[in-house]
Amino acid sequence: MNDAPPPIDRPVLHEAQPAERAQQAEPRISSRQLLGDSKEVLIEHRGAIYRLRETSLGKLILTK
Repeated sequence: MNDAPPPIDRPVLHEAQPAERAQQAEPRISSRQLLGDSKEVLIEHRGAIYRLRETSLGKLILTK
């Protein structure tokens, strides 16, 4: 049985307005876009699997 969560659609990155682009260096993704209705999601990064989860207090924890 596969315990991995189902794949999710790629998050939509919000385009900054021209005046904001100089101040905003990194793209911003909502945690809700990553987690969806789930409390955790698996992220593959350079061959390793990481788990991003939301705690009962609303904090995010990333573990390998």
